[in-house]
Amino acid sequence: MNQSKKGLSNWLLVVAVLTLAVAPLIFLRGAEFGGADGKAQEVINEIEPEYKPWFKSLFEPASSEIASLLFASQAALGAGVVGYAIGLYKGRSQQQKHEE
Repeated sequence: MNQSKKGLSNWLLVVAVLTLAVAPLIFLRGAEFGGADGKAQEVINEIEPEYKPWFKSLFEPASSEIASLLFASQAALGAGVVGYAIGLYKGRSQQQKHEE
């Protein structure tokens, strides 16, 4: 694959990802986008109304915005670590090819 087709493919992928991220916000105006934890808690309360959690959280964020920030930071850190590892191994394999 030549360089121009590769660049076009990358841009098409970026547009596709942005479309998938923005489309729900446009087409589902006013919808609540909650996490799976809240849904699971609702189902548990329906099945067993007297259920008590086994333990409490060690740290409870002051607001949902702070919880979202911490979650996004954790995801970004994880993506950075994975990206670094992929880059490191790719660099090593290219260096080995260059030495041969």
